[in-house]
Amino acid sequence: MTSPPSDARRYAPSAARNRDPIREILVPKLPRQGLVLEIASGSGEHTMHLASGSSATLTFQPSDPEAENRLSIDAWRAICGLTNIRPAIALNAAAATWPITHADVVVCINMMHIAPWQAAEGLIRGAARTLNPGGFLYLYGPYRRDSQHTSPGNVAFDESLRAENPEWGIRDLEAVTALAVAVGLSLPEIIPMPANNLSLFFTRLG
Repeated sequence: MTSPPSDARRYAPSAARNRDPIREILVPKLPRQGLVLEIASGSGEHTMHLASGSSATLTFQPSDPEAENRLSIDAWRAICGLTNIRPAIALNAAAATWPITHADVVVCINMMHIAPWQAAEGLIRGAARTLNPGGFLYLYGPYRRDSQHTSPGNVAFDESLRAENPEWGIRDLEAVTALAVAVGLSLPEIIPMPANNLSLFFTRLG
């Protein structure tokens, strides 16, 4: 199969800012082998950065519902030359079924606040269906805690998101946690991150 042209690569400013802090927190918790499914991989930059710092026997499966993003992911994959990254697949987090049925880790970075709440519900349910027992769901992004924003910057960011799309916005950590617990995931391990973001780890129980 012909590789996509390198000019299909997209660049996300937020990925450049947060990829190193995310890799520092996430990679030590990843297994040495198995499958990591990334939901809403976007440009693909996070996939490359995480895979390059992980065991070569740990396979990464990027996904995105947008064809343009999948082209970018595959272009990054072609350029980086890593052998532990699969070609990008189409996956809608809100769908009742996913094309991947088993994974050891599910990763979703900066999606919750730029998608309708139905996508959050689908993501949590899908992760619970897909994760092997003991595997975990990793979420990264800004969240409200006790229904309060954690910084003035997040207040302004939330307002800008809702102005762009009323179905978007920074989510309540407690609401996300309730979704997770209801489908068999643990309470989250919460790690504060730069720029008022959080890393959340939900383990598949049972």
